[in-house]
Amino acid sequence: MSTRDELLGFFEENKGEYLSGEDIAARLDISRTAVWKAVNTLRSDGYPIEAVKTRGYCLPADTDIVSSRGIKKYLKADLDIEVYDEVVSTNNVLKERASKGAGEGLVIIANSQTGGKGRLGRTFFSPLDSGVYISILLRPADMEPQKALRITTMAAVAASDAVEEVSGKTAPIKWVNDIFVDGLKVAGILTEASVSMENGSLEYAVLGIGFNVYEPEGGFPDELKMIAGAIFDRHEPDAKNRLTAAFLNNFVKIMNDKDQSLYAKRYKEKSMVIGRNVNVITPVSSRRAKVLDITDDCALKVEYEDKTTDIISTGEVSIRP
Repeated sequence: MSTRDELLGFFEENKGEYLSGEDIAARLDISRTAVWKAVNTLRSDGYPIEAVKTRGYCLPADTDIVSSRGIKKYLKADLDIEVYDEVVSTNNVLKERASKGAGEGLVIIANSQTGGKGRLGRTFFSPLDSGVYISILLRPADMEPQKALRITTMAAVAASDAVEEVSGKTAPIKWVNDIFVDGLKVAGILTEASVSMENGSLEYAVLGIGFNVYEPEGGFPDELKMIAGAIFDRHEPDAKNRLTAAFLNNFVKIMNDKDQSLYAKRYKEKSMVIGRNVNVITPVSSRRAKVLDITDDCALKVEYEDKTTDIISTGEVSIRP
């Protein structure tokens, strides 16, 4: 572990406390010069470390920057976590690692993405400092590709629960993969998979989720202002680390639950589309329909304007007029 990472972990464990350079050097068994250099590195990475003569260094208690050490303070699940300031796409990074044999449970997290991926070929707005963007590598045994929908819906329940735990706000799910707060989207999920050409089974899946923790500086772009929202309206101490850990803990718990009907029931209970008129969107069409129900497999039962009904397991819906 680098001196920078060791020092960050030390600050994370002692947030809000002033620590002298001499004391830090002794505890980490490094020189005071090494402490000074590492502090400057952390500052350049965005950590607002304070320095007061005669008191020492301090990472303010209200600091909210996601880090692997910060997440692990709250993490119960056994996962391998890597955090980056910026990547093109956490899903792309993890797919490359998966193709080279990375094991299940590797988690890639970024503070920003330059090419975040959304459903149906869209991009996911991922600016620096306002959100947290997460991808998890999964290698479920003997799962058929068509069952991969369950991964997305499991993640939706885990994300909804995590938002509610850390914010105290209600976070309903818009089928199939969006989390809402106060009528606006605060999180989106994209699951991508690799299928074996030999037997058609799932080799691995990459589950990606992006959370809008805060509104970005300058606000959301014009095309998102009526759609996107943030979980918090002001900065909260350690919110990103707490939210990330809560999501990972919840997701792993749901994935390991032998009774999958329990999460499916909760997915239905959290739905914001049952009984509503929506547009059913696929890559080739959009049709107006009323949502009648959500099935035990988390598919959508709809009635079109011509009174025909259908079960939708792929695509998405829009609740806008």
